[in-house]
Amino acid sequence: MSARRAERLVNLVICLLSTRQFLTAERIRSAVPGYGPGDGSAPGEEAFKRMFERDKTELRDLGVPLETGRNGWADTEDGYRIARRDYELPDIDLTADEAAAVGLAARLWQSAGLSQAAHGALQKLRAAGIDVDSQAAPGIEPRVEASDPAFQPCLDAVRAARPIRFDYRRPGAHDTEARQVEPWGVVSWRGRWYLVGHDRVRRATRCFRLSRILGDVAPAGRPDTVTIPDGIDLTAIVSDSVPPTSRTAVVLIRPGRAQGLRRTATSTGAGTAEGDEFEVSYGDPEALADRLVGFGSAVLALRPPEVRDAVMDRLRRLVAR
Repeated sequence: MSARRAERLVNLVICLLSTRQFLTAERIRSAVPGYGPGDGSAPGEEAFKRMFERDKTELRDLGVPLETGRNGWADTEDGYRIARRDYELPDIDLTADEAAAVGLAARLWQSAGLSQAAHGALQKLRAAGIDVDSQAAPGIEPRVEASDPAFQPCLDAVRAARPIRFDYRRPGAHDTEARQVEPWGVVSWRGRWYLVGHDRVRRATRCFRLSRILGDVAPAGRPDTVTIPDGIDLTAIVSDSVPPTSRTAVVLIRPGRAQGLRRTATSTGAGTAEGDEFEVSYGDPEALADRLVGFGSAVLALRPPEVRDAVMDRLRRLVAR
């Protein structure tokens, strides 16, 4: 669905929810941005009717309770409305893990240009009494959010099934290498984002950490020319490519907070009124520090010193910024 059509459907839903009366097609045409004013010509009227019929079908297919009726005996034309009682969601009851997932998704939406929609969704959940564990301190979500410049162009290329090219710096290397990739997906793994696809240069499946993509991501072919293999497991490809962790850190997690970290960490069985102790595996203290800082005051790094120092250094740089 195009962005223009999606916007028009949203405007149509808002319009039909905002009235108790049945609105005729002509009144909807004049009130909803996206339909455009009529010019009185037969082709123009026919085009509007086809567009409006498609939109009605789309809303009904999406489960929107679109009603048809007339306001009184004097009406000669059917109108449309959406009954709020049938459209509104029931009470929302999320588990701790579900609420954490909503909060994580909202932080991603904020980075991907959908911050207004994410903010509105979170406000509705909070109004329903749901603790979504959604916000770390402002500005300190360094890895969970999609802040890498390559994130959006890579995601767009995946959606468009379009090959791309970019310069990539391998771990430990000073110079970049030109890559051409048929993108299959963008995956989050251990707080970092990776592009998975077919590397045309090496003629093999590869994954690329987005933070190591330097410069612009440019098209390297036409849209709809990338075929994703059946049954491909993108997360497994990334996990097999990333070096295994070999060290363990101990962190304190505040009660009822940081559900995403709790799910992947191992409880030590120790704790106080301030929180519970968990063990977290890691390979790079800087990468773990970025992840922990993203949880704000919900998580406290206890040991080893290299992780505590990395967290403190990250916080100092954020304050200075």
